[in-house]
Amino acid sequence: MAVFAYEALTQTGRLIQGILEGGSADEAREILAQMQLKVNLLEEKKSIVPAGRISKTEFLLFNQQLAAITKAGIPLERGLRELSNDLASAGMRRLIQQVVADLEAGLGLEQAVEKRKALFGPLYGRIIRAGIQTGRLPEMLTILHRHLEFAGQTRRMMLEALTYPAVVLLFGLLVLTGIYVFIIPQFNVILTETVGGRLPLATSIILAIPEYVLPLWTCVGLFTVALIAVLAISARSEGARRLREWLVMHLPVIGRVWYSEIMGRFSEAAATLVSTGCDMPTCLRLAADAAGSQRLRLEADILAGQVEQGRPILEAGQFCRMIPRLFLYSVQLGSQRHELQDNLHNLADMYTAQARYHRGRVSAALLPGLIVLLGALVAFTMMAIFVPMAQVLRALG
Repeated sequence: MAVFAYEALTQTGRLIQGILEGGSADEAREILAQMQLKVNLLEEKKSIVPAGRISKTEFLLFNQQLAAITKAGIPLERGLRELSNDLASAGMRRLIQQVVADLEAGLGLEQAVEKRKALFGPLYGRIIRAGIQTGRLPEMLTILHRHLEFAGQTRRMMLEALTYPAVVLLFGLLVLTGIYVFIIPQFNVILTETVGGRLPLATSIILAIPEYVLPLWTCVGLFTVALIAVLAISARSEGARRLREWLVMHLPVIGRVWYSEIMGRFSEAAATLVSTGCDMPTCLRLAADAAGSQRLRLEADILAGQVEQGRPILEAGQFCRMIPRLFLYSVQLGSQRHELQDNLHNLADMYTAQARYHRGRVSAALLPGLIVLLGALVAFTMMAIFVPMAQVLRALG
């Protein structure tokens, strides 16, 4: 996608400037025409410099305040302009002022956010669209805020749970590296001269490890750098994001935390949309947008198409891998008993509780598991070295 800078006139004759993405200059002009703007100047830019970087904390605060503004019925232009005056972050202040300028020029909030999806993220524009289409924008923003807080809490707890075990693991590996590099070679000389070629298999393996230790650390470093690069690149492609989600979902315990958070957000968004009177296909699509999962969006879109054809949701969802049977059964049963909204709220509470439970399992099991693993490695190394020493003592006797 190319980046274009433009100058255009609104229907009221006001001159505005901005930047947008498009496949070509003609496509960019068409986008501006759909915004009811008369283009005076359009030129392609080689690069675009974002108007300040947004931290997770700044974004969370902005979303919370935007929800409060919309819930109070304050005009967005006035509310956001007053909000920007109170912000300490210069980058965030400029960003909100640009959004306000677009709103005053006649653009909708969804379009103004979508123009800056590199800063807000692709999910935010879809959530705002879902809220505007259903007339429940404050509720959708509140759901997002609650889940962002829960996700942030999960990340902090996971980081705290992983930091101490990671330090223990790193320290243990450094100790083992020192043993293999400086101590094991000394035993290699002693055992080779006294025992000869009659060493046990485990001892032979341990004695051969020192020459591979430094290359192994090099490979680990290169793998880490490559993994970080792949994760950064994969964030730009929907197919790569779906693959990354599949990999995360299949990680032990951590995958369950991620999946439960996604389904909790999906269920709660669906409950909010049901309360607005949305039909089920629209509800599935918009709730999947709000959940923030590429795989869930694809699956929910196919499921919605099947429901639009008149198939019962439980039958239409036979192919589903991301959406569980419990969700489908609860939706069908709730629709029959006119308890759909309550069922979806109960599902959201259940998935949130599951995420907390699995998150606690990570904290409880990771450190003891790493200590046992390191202890086993050290014990195996010591046993492999000292078992042949009995032969050495007999040889010396």
